[in-house]
Amino acid sequence: MSLNNPLANVLSFIQNYERLGKKEVLTKNNSNLIKKVLIIMNKEGYIGSFEEIEDNKGDLLKINLIGKINNINVIRPSYQIKNVEFEKFEKRYLPAKDFGIIIVSTNKGLMTHQEAKEKGYGGKLLAYCY
Repeated sequence: MSLNNPLANVLSFIQNYERLGKKEVLTKNNSNLIKKVLIIMNKEGYIGSFEEIEDNKGDLLKINLIGKINNINVIRPSYQIKNVEFEKFEKRYLPAKDFGIIIVSTNKGLMTHQEAKEKGYGGKLLAYCY
């Protein structure tokens, strides 16, 4: 059975384990996109470190949780936006100004919406976290 959206599956695991008070998540979904999203979340301080564990059937991702996530989800459909339209989507997905991040896929790679606004890039919205 294949998953429709592996990123949504991993973010759902993270949110459920955070609400249960667990300290780590083990998941089989480990694409490059998921790893880059986790790197951004680690850099912004929402999750701890993560590591790839070798397994015979496929590699696992072990994600350490630090209890700082209130809500996390993917944005569907992934809107294509210009660099001046970020405020509209901040109001839609984040609870307050400068609280939380929206992860954006630009032609220069994945970054937060603040970095994209500073650099003047537009792109596709992938996920939000606060």
